[in-house]
Amino acid sequence: MRNTVLIPTYRRPLDLSRCLLALQAQTKPVDQVIVVVRDTDGETWEFLSQFDHQNLPLQIVQVTQPGVVAALNAGLTAITGDIVSITDDDAAPHPDWLEKINAHFLSDSTIGGVGGRDWVHVGDKIEDGQAAIVGKLQWFGRVIGNHHLGVGAPREVDVLKGVNMSFRTQAIGQLKFDQRMRGTGAQVHFEMAFTFSLKRAGWKMIYDPQVAVDHYPAQRFDEDQRHNFNEVAFMNLVHNETLVLLEHLPRSRKIIFLLWAILIGTRENLGLIQWLRLLPSQGQLAGKKLVISWRGRWQAYQGLKIPISALTIENLTSYTNLR
Repeated sequence: MRNTVLIPTYRRPLDLSRCLLALQAQTKPVDQVIVVVRDTDGETWEFLSQFDHQNLPLQIVQVTQPGVVAALNAGLTAITGDIVSITDDDAAPHPDWLEKINAHFLSDSTIGGVGGRDWVHVGDKIEDGQAAIVGKLQWFGRVIGNHHLGVGAPREVDVLKGVNMSFRTQAIGQLKFDQRMRGTGAQVHFEMAFTFSLKRAGWKMIYDPQVAVDHYPAQRFDEDQRHNFNEVAFMNLVHNETLVLLEHLPRSRKIIFLLWAILIGTRENLGLIQWLRLLPSQGQLAGKKLVISWRGRWQAYQGLKIPISALTIENLTSYTNLR
């Protein structure tokens, strides 16, 4: 199998250098490396003009639109491999990354995607927690990530993570990343729409903690600054998740998801119960998050233009038959 590695990058030349050096050290040589660079990113263009890539089949693709979705879609058009492995410029794949990825695809022709653990480096420390449940969509619409904490044997999942996900190009076909994802950089949850689409088409998504990358979360140059609250970034996150789930969930579960999201929610995307839990520690910020969460849900719902008749109370009677 021929392997293509696809890396979207923006203004992180030192991080990109670490990523490319890790690809040079793979036990299974990479056949094609596609780096997607914004036309205005002078720092990266200068770095790549000086980078010694004699041992790396490097191809540079230029993109004029902001955001990871536009970058990945531009990169998809240049793929020549049987497998495309996607990672971030601030990640460094382990030496056996491609070797282990290939082993999964060769073992089962129904596998469409393979992902693994990203070992998150925070300063001089590594997040070393453990989680048995990874990448699962619960029946009522809650998505469990935990890709950076996964342990145990390889298993089938619902969602892969953008920093460490690979796909069979035969499975992708003409599929593109969803351009409706909001954001000018990270566009959180963009990978969820993609993997759900492949699962609906009948392909398996596999998570293997041994398929690993080291992840060094770097500075972002958009509204989403990771651990600093930003209203626009928060709204985008909730909108993107809601849009994807309302399209993916069966009709009988859409109304259950919306009720759960409004009344309960999560610590990231608040509902009433989570707002009450966070109110003592976050005060007014919790109230702000609740309002923005509801607005994001509503905007996604409106954007899909789902008729009210499609979400009737009668659908609730079918929930007892759900898994």
